[in-house]
Amino acid sequence: MPGTSAAAPGGREESAHHLQIGAVAERTGLSIRTLRHYDEVGLVTPSARTGGGFRLYTDSDVERLTTIRRMKPLGFTLEEMSTLLASLDALDEPTTGPDARREAESFVADCHARAEESCQTLRRQLAYAEEFRDLLALREPTG
Repeated sequence: MPGTSAAAPGGREESAHHLQIGAVAERTGLSIRTLRHYDEVGLVTPSARTGGGFRLYTDSDVERLTTIRRMKPLGFTLEEMSTLLASLDALDEPTTGPDARREAESFVADCHARAEESCQTLRRQLAYAEEFRDLLALREPTG
């Protein structure tokens, strides 16, 4: 419901424009079934529900789901996704203690390193695919 207020993860209060699950699926590229699963396992819980029990998501929820969608093809587990979201929340929270902040920073840095490694691997694979495509293009019949 537009204009309502909801508690966001990490205890933040935000004015929320709520989206139903179909719109969130379309916006994130995740299936409705996947969104329901993430709710059931506690990875991303919708910020609100309608009186009839329909899930309602905020823009903040959509951002979290988009982060997960980016992690998924890189081989991160659900537990790692959850830990990253918690780490990002901890870094955004001014009251996070120094030890928890260091732990969160370390985990985010590890995820960044893994993402960079994946980018390098994908660049290499793309270069091989382009070379292969070009090689085959030279062999195509011309008429």
